[in-house]
Amino acid sequence: MERDASGAGVARGGLFSTAEIKILICYILNAINEPVPVDMLANVLHYEGIANAFEVSDAIVSLSARGQIAATDVLEQTYVITDSGRETAETLKSSLSSVVKERAYLAVMKMFAKFKNAKDNIFEITKENGATYLSCSAIDGGKPFITVKLLITDEEQAGFIRERFLENPAKIYSKIIEMLTQ
Repeated sequence: MERDASGAGVARGGLFSTAEIKILICYILNAINEPVPVDMLANVLHYEGIANAFEVSDAIVSLSARGQIAATDVLEQTYVITDSGRETAETLKSSLSSVVKERAYLAVMKMFAKFKNAKDNIFEITKENGATYLSCSAIDGGKPFITVKLLITDEEQAGFIRERFLENPAKIYSKIIEMLTQ
């Protein structure tokens, strides 16, 4: 295919064709079949060296304008695939290398898990008596069922802890509950 997309930040074996980027987006949205935050999608594909983030964003705008994907939440910038996009994904998925599809799918699934975890957990930084605390709460049915409060040094550390926490909050909570009930 012709190289018509920017190659900035794209690793060897990545996508340089706008058409291939569009097919990959349809393929991913079809495989996940849930609303996906497109800014995160663009970032993760760029971070993995699969496609240029700006090209992914442009492809998303084009796919939306053509009715192949549709916005579900303007605030969160989440999109889903339409029937037209699903047809594109199924018809043209073989035009993409299996390595690119697998790498992209795994990276997006990891990103998507973090996105969903962020919606199911609340993080709050508070200051008490000159100390800074980070509270991490798991939400179930709209109410916190467990909260962990940590003494932290600063907001940078809070951000680091938040990111690590979002990688697998269920594991953290289950370990705490296991330790408390043994």
